[in-house]
Amino acid sequence: MSDRNGYSIGSMFFAFLLGGLVGAGAALLMAPQSGAETRRKLKGVAEDVKEKSTEYAEEVKEKVTKGVEVGKEKVSTVVEKGKEIIEEKKSALTSALEAGKEAFKKEKEKAQST
Repeated sequence: MSDRNGYSIGSMFFAFLLGGLVGAGAALLMAPQSGAETRRKLKGVAEDVKEKSTEYAEEVKEKVTKGVEVGKEKVSTVVEKGKEIIEEKKSALTSALEAGKEAFKKEKEKAQST
């Protein structure tokens, strides 16, 4: 699902989440506190970003895998239907060819007998 600019809802959510986390990190850097406290908080933010990114990547991977599987099933179905249609047309063409040969043979015999 995408908006009118072509961005998916998931990518917009991820960008929003990432922007919020970066903003939180920037706020921590600007806050009046000790360097050790700031580093500890930044480490926590970095871990949150890593965790959320990993979760998002797994969700995307699952969706892509599912989409590929559905696509393969659809392609298989289309190929099978195509094979069936080809066999039907081949059978009809063979019947028409045989009927044409038979009609030609009869006309040839008729022409030779006169």
